[in-house]
Amino acid sequence: MKTPLIGLTTYRTTNEAGNPILALGENYVRAISQAGGLPILIPLGLPDGQLDGLLARLDGILFSGGGDVAPVIFGMEPVPQVNGVDPDRDRVEIHLIHSAVSEGLPFLGICRGLQVINVALGGTLYTHILDQHPQALKHDYYPDWKRDHLPHTVRIAPQSRLSAILGVTEPGVNSLHHQGIRDLAPELQPLAWAPDDLIEAIELPQHPFGLAVQWHPEWLTSHAPMRALFRAFVEAAAK
Repeated sequence: MKTPLIGLTTYRTTNEAGNPILALGENYVRAISQAGGLPILIPLGLPDGQLDGLLARLDGILFSGGGDVAPVIFGMEPVPQVNGVDPDRDRVEIHLIHSAVSEGLPFLGICRGLQVINVALGGTLYTHILDQHPQALKHDYYPDWKRDHLPHTVRIAPQSRLSAILGVTEPGVNSLHHQGIRDLAPELQPLAWAPDDLIEAIELPQHPFGLAVQWHPEWLTSHAPMRALFRAFVEAAAK
């Protein structure tokens, strides 16, 4: 099996001197590397043509977590809890999602990644779950909890690709988000649900590998099912 080149989406921040930088949490890189992939960071700010040139060299894309998707994109009004919006990141990732879907390129979404995939394909989000989702649980276990804290389980469809990959149908997961899927995009299929019935995993049927999860498996690679998720993604990219 060849070593597949996996692009990982990044975010903007500043360093201690106040200078702008592009970054990504090291755990994403480590999870892809441990699964047998060769990770490479996808910079923001590239025009669409250069993104297409980069995409042609990739074997898969990981859409990482981070700030909120701009509510205007999916027709919602912003609320005070919306934070970390970066219109250029939305542009870059939505362009990459459309390309990955049309070209059959394997992709994996994590947290924000799940949300932006849903939005790119025509779905909507709760802009703040606790205020908008009936009987909502607390989902925003940050910043005062450890990243590997498991506040709830998810119920995975038993005959789904995700349950086959993980080998379990009710794993404990971490929860580091305040937004989530409201209306699922027509092309997508739900695969897992939190105890309050919030969608926690999705799939693009008939795609070589088009999965996304709301939790953060890159912080849970001490758990065999989460290692299996990254391994399955990398193996699909290698093909």
